[in-house]
Amino acid sequence: MAFQQGLSGLNSSSRALDVISNNVANASTVGFKAGNTIFADVYASALTGATSSIQVGIGSKVTAVYQSFTEGPLSTTNNPLDVAINGNGFFVVQRHDGSTAYTRNGQLDIDKDGYVITPTGERVLGYKADDSGYISSSGGTIEPLFVPRNEIAPKATTRFDVKAANLSADDELPSVTTFDPTNVDSYNYTTSETVYDSLGGQHSLSIFFVRTSVNPSEWDVHAMLDGDAATAQVLGTSPTLSFDGYGKLDPPPGALTYNVTALSNGADNLNISIDLDKVTQFGSPFSINDKSQDGYTSGQIAGLVISSDGIIQGRYTNGQTKNLGQIALATFRSDQGLLSLGDNLWAESPESGSAIIGRPGTGLNGVISAGQVEESNVDLTEELVKMIIQQRNYQANAQSIRTQDQLLQTLVNLR
Repeated sequence: MAFQQGLSGLNSSSRALDVISNNVANASTVGFKAGNTIFADVYASALTGATSSIQVGIGSKVTAVYQSFTEGPLSTTNNPLDVAINGNGFFVVQRHDGSTAYTRNGQLDIDKDGYVITPTGERVLGYKADDSGYISSSGGTIEPLFVPRNEIAPKATTRFDVKAANLSADDELPSVTTFDPTNVDSYNYTTSETVYDSLGGQHSLSIFFVRTSVNPSEWDVHAMLDGDAATAQVLGTSPTLSFDGYGKLDPPPGALTYNVTALSNGADNLNISIDLDKVTQFGSPFSINDKSQDGYTSGQIAGLVISSDGIIQGRYTNGQTKNLGQIALATFRSDQGLLSLGDNLWAESPESGSAIIGRPGTGLNGVISAGQVEESNVDLTEELVKMIIQQRNYQANAQSIRTQDQLLQTLVNLR
């Protein structure tokens, strides 16, 4: 009788249509992985032995539903916290019950407590940075990633570097021989830079260049803080800049130190090392093309950026950035062994093997693409063709049952 074969075919086609329908329903689900139905035939042992040449199969069955873990296309979003894995790996999340799960959905956000979460509220796990922003590269445990709300502390200026500057070789000596920061006729050039004390207070540091001789070419350097003439003083023990016939310093003066004590706001003393070794004296006009200082005031967090290696950096209102943590990724010996939990989550199982936790871009882990998400890897065209095939299979199996019924009816009607 072909009823059993036809019925098994109906069941197999129905299950395949379930899988196809689920794929179609999740064609727009971020991080979804399409399922594929795996069929097998069914045989019973014949009375003449299992290797008999007259064995007839008794139908088909569904042996497994495999998910295709191929990477889906990446699409760009307007959320800087959205991330996609370009390559292998899963994000590691902590569920509400404390268990660990894994996902490819990188639509991340920050909750009211400052934790990085998935759309369903699970906390994303990773490597935490210390107070200075350092993230150890030598392993470590993973924990929920957290974005603190506290300000970044100020840093007092310790260096002021003039990286590209020229004092004109055609300049004459000042008409006033005694340096006076309030008298423009007592110096040739001046430049200023905002510097910061230990409390984040801003101060204006002015540097004055005074030509003292033409041949050999020598210049004195003076400094002043906050425009107060009383604080103006010659820098270092050897303030003179000497230039050779090629416009180069001979010798370079090295670091000159400017010390400021008893600041009015109660901040610690300022000790600023000033580097003028890149200053030249050519025939072109005076110019300062590049200068920098290493201090900054306090700052509030203004935004977040995520690098390709998964490091979450805070951008602060004082222009600084600080590492807050690093996203962790997990890989498995067998992705097909993972247990689907719904909500774009998978769980570890004995068939998948234990999770291997690491950093993006290391080992088998892919890299992070920020501002993007991984779309479903469902190919709608392919799924619709599969749907037509399974529909035909279902109709054919139903026809085999109908034919068997007609044969049975003929047998019953024999007189």
